[in-house]
Amino acid sequence: MRFFSAVFTIAAKDLRSELRTKEAINAALSFAVVILLLFSFAFDPTAETTREISGGLLWLVFAFAGALILNRSFARELANDCLDALLAAPVSGAALFLGKALANFALLVLIEAFSLPVFGVFYNVEWWRFIGPLSLVILLATWGLTVIGTMFSALTVNLRLRELMLPMLVYPMMIPALMAAMQLTTQLLAGQPLAGDALTWLRLLIGFDIIFTALSLGLVETVLLR
Repeated sequence: MRFFSAVFTIAAKDLRSELRTKEAINAALSFAVVILLLFSFAFDPTAETTREISGGLLWLVFAFAGALILNRSFARELANDCLDALLAAPVSGAALFLGKALANFALLVLIEAFSLPVFGVFYNVEWWRFIGPLSLVILLATWGLTVIGTMFSALTVNLRLRELMLPMLVYPMMIPALMAAMQLTTQLLAGQPLAGDALTWLRLLIGFDIIFTALSLGLVETVLLR
């Protein structure tokens, strides 16, 4: 119980801090809308080709906008040596990591919830037809992005070029999950249910989340106390 209390306390602290300033949220949301708008000029929303790559377009926007959220995860603790205070607090590294990951996950889902209707309007996609399976895919892929992004945010927090290094480290690691999310999202937006080969991609996404969550929780003490 003490572990989960620490997790939720850290998550609530990060959410209050971000919602008070709205720096990362405003930047990520503005970025997502602008990229969706620019892509809508580059592709014909009524063309079949656009429908076939709609999942890829959506997840490119989610991944790039998510980097703006994840980069602030540990960077906001640098002021006034707050990070040192957190590391000295009587909580485990796993609780600290999981609390920050939950806060980042909530912020990413918020950005995606605003971006999805905009995507539907710009690209003439009826995304609400399979809202249940689509939500499952988005949540699973977002958690994978959150876990890896939060871990590398801790790893690069003291680097001068962390804004550049974080995406360079996160995106190669996210390739399997992004491939699965793109395939599943494209199929759902095309009106096809999750069946057949799509279930293999779904199992890949679930396995990715389980493996990297376990690895992150196991290695976070080494990363934070390096």
